[in-house]
Amino acid sequence: MAQHETRRISDLDELKAFTHPLRLKLYRALLVAGTATASQLADQVDEAVSLISYHLRKLAALGLIEEAEPQSGDGRERWWQVVSQHLSVMSQDPDDPPETTAARTALTRVAYRVQGELYERYLDEQLAWPAEWRGATFNSEYLTTLTSEELRLLGQEIDAVVERWWAHGRAAQEAGDTEAREHVALQFFGFPFRA
Repeated sequence: MAQHETRRISDLDELKAFTHPLRLKLYRALLVAGTATASQLADQVDEAVSLISYHLRKLAALGLIEEAEPQSGDGRERWWQVVSQHLSVMSQDPDDPPETTAARTALTRVAYRVQGELYERYLDEQLAWPAEWRGATFNSEYLTTLTSEELRLLGQEIDAVVERWWAHGRAAQEAGDTEAREHVALQFFGFPFRA
């Protein structure tokens, strides 16, 4: 079963593994599904099963995903799950080697594009969602002035609020309260800029 603690991705090979957009999409799909086979994931991302299997093995070799208990009686199926529910790629060390910083930046750019694709898909499909879902969505940008410490604390507060709602949704699902529940993506960025 996936751990709830945040796993910091700082190893160069782990960072490079996630710079491939398909691997990031597969990780997200596994996170949402809980467990899945390569065939199920291939259907979700519209790619060949052999390609999905290759990328799953790469993620497993790095310890980012692992085999899960079989969910069916078909012994030929290989089930997968994520190792950790939360990943962080933010550096804790300003003295990281340049290649690690470059890989982290590349991964962050890929993640940003994948997140943007997910939001754009919602925009394209929004009229297919019921009015109550369209009315509940939000997209906000706030421009303010903070110190680096204040920004760090704000990020921690946001994490705590999201964590509380994540636990609420998880508990409701485990209790069988699944009616009217949908997967929800929350995307936040906090960074300095100069006007």
